Amino acid sequence: MAIHEPVTYLWFDEQALDAANFYVGLFPDSRILSVSHYQEGAQKPAGTVLTVEFSLMGRPWAALNGGPQFPHSEAVSFQVMVDTQDEVDRLWDALVADGGEESMCGWCRDRFGVSWQVIPRALGEKLSDPDPAVSRRAWTAMMGMRRIVVDDL
Repeated sequence: MAIHEPVTYLWFDEQALDAANFYVGLFPDSRILSVSHYQEGAQKPAGTVLTVEFSLMGRPWAALNGGPQFPHSEAVSFQVMVDTQDEVDRLWDALVADGGEESMCGWCRDRFGVSWQVIPRALGEKLSDPDPAVSRRAWTAMMGMRRIVVDDL
């Protein structure tokens, strides 16, 4: 028996293709791999997008148009680690645009309801600094932020 790499699978009402296209446009080495459609006699009209298989930064993902039964929540989020403030700002601005929402401590929700954490590497380095004063300052700063601003840590 072969076990293959797990696939992150996102459930949407009707926005699977729009979401996949949005995510593929945000991250390098990302693309749509395939799109399948509902057939006659299914819960959605024939020809409606059923699933979208795509890759984000070379990793497999999929999106399903399954209906409104299971909305996204912050119980599951996707952390994106970045190296620079420019990368934080680019991703953050794109994710919260057009109906997305800012949350606290680097968390946000995109317009499709999916939760993300946009985290600069410097945050982890400062939070785990062996000097308790450095760690405490970073913690206190982070707790007051929405978007993480490296210079303010």
